[in-house]
Amino acid sequence: MTSSPDSIATEAEADGSATENLDAPVNLQAAYEAANVQEVLDQLDRELIGLRPVKTRIREIAALLVVERARKQVGLTTAAPSLHMSFTGRPGTGKTTVAERMSEILHRLGYVRKGHLVTATRDDLVGQYIGHTAPKTREMLKKAMGGVLFIDEAYYLYRPENERDYGAEAIEILLQVMENNRDDLVVIFAGYKDKMDIFYQSNPGLSSRVANHIDFPDYTAVELLAIAQLILAAESYRFGDEAKAAFYNYIQRRMQLPFFANARSIRNAIDRARMRQANRLFNHMGRGLTKLDLITIQAEDITASRVFHGEVEGLDPSLPLT
Repeated sequence: MTSSPDSIATEAEADGSATENLDAPVNLQAAYEAANVQEVLDQLDRELIGLRPVKTRIREIAALLVVERARKQVGLTTAAPSLHMSFTGRPGTGKTTVAERMSEILHRLGYVRKGHLVTATRDDLVGQYIGHTAPKTREMLKKAMGGVLFIDEAYYLYRPENERDYGAEAIEILLQVMENNRDDLVVIFAGYKDKMDIFYQSNPGLSSRVANHIDFPDYTAVELLAIAQLILAAESYRFGDEAKAAFYNYIQRRMQLPFFANARSIRNAIDRARMRQANRLFNHMGRGLTKLDLITIQAEDITASRVFHGEVEGLDPSLPLT
């Protein structure tokens, strides 16, 4: 005779084991503070402008791990959650930085032993001849064990149009290790969203093992200007009176041109502005300079960019950056 759910619950209550120690106090705040996770989250806020949905998801994952830790402390049976992730978005949106902070959080909460980040691409995992791929992939996994393996442009692992490609072998090894070592390794696959969607559709086994999909949005022009000011401040520079408006104009123009890479493009633009500033100061070294001159980026250091003529700087190495 099959027992009903009600009768099973009644039997468990009568046995007393179902309610044993359920009123025992649990101090999540203490567990959270002991792991110093807030320090990492605060660092993430300082390092990255915007990305509110991304930061919210990282906090949710941290909360899950804190609760899992508390469950273990009170003797509750718990399986290690699957924390393999997918980071999608265009270049320069902070994916690598978030992966680094995620590895720290995982380590502080005892999910992984070391908390280091190992970055890999297809070339690090896939061999060019029979018998070459397995040792390459296992070597990268060995380096990442106890931390996070960040695979950038992961969709290049799958090339169905090439029958002699060994990317599928690397994926199979990754799947096996992701499942068997989920309590000591987190794998993060990263790349453009549209290509990653196709990648997961082509690999059902892989898609089922990636529980956390996080999309990194492009930065707005205002956010990119704030990023530029953070970069300048970190390197002891500042915008002159008209330079801030000139750089905002630069951002708006650059966002419309090919190969725009969000914060990465902004850092490159700042580096070129510094070169122009240095050249300007060098050409006027005969007159007296002040410390203020050395730290100030003027509007002319920005408007000299070919971006103001609709060109992408650095695209043609034969042309000067100015």
